[in-house]
Amino acid sequence: MAIEKVRNHLAQWHVEHKIQELEESSATVELAAQALGCEPERIAKSLSFLVNDGAVLIVAAGDAKIDNAKFKAVFGTKAKMLARDDVEKMIGHDVGGVCPFGVNEGVAIYLDDSLKRFTTVFPACGSSNSAIEVTISELEAYTPYKEWVDVCKGWND
Repeated sequence: MAIEKVRNHLAQWHVEHKIQELEESSATVELAAQALGCEPERIAKSLSFLVNDGAVLIVAAGDAKIDNAKFKAVFGTKAKMLARDDVEKMIGHDVGGVCPFGVNEGVAIYLDDSLKRFTTVFPACGSSNSAIEVTISELEAYTPYKEWVDVCKGWND
């Protein structure tokens, strides 16, 4: 089960006990914000893309949308989201619980600049009813990310 992979991953920093398992679904930004009682933009959504036959995860603020021109400038290709049926197989978590913790080997993870405006954010934890509140520096520490990128729009207009 993916939440157990996340729990094991976060145990390296002794923070697995901070995972919140919710009564309600947190599968979308809106549902997660409602269940957690926070602003939707503070949900750190993880978006799955196919780049050069490999999986790429972009972690962005809940109110950010992928900017196709920025994405192409960074990755050299058009933004193509993974098909729903490929997400769990390629990322290691199913749609609704995708997060940057405990992902499959070879998944390239990037953090989007849209997150930097918050003190804390709420990424999912491998299931459609889980989340953890982390600071930006904790997100950096717990995530094997490659780099910060600017591939989103709609959040700083």
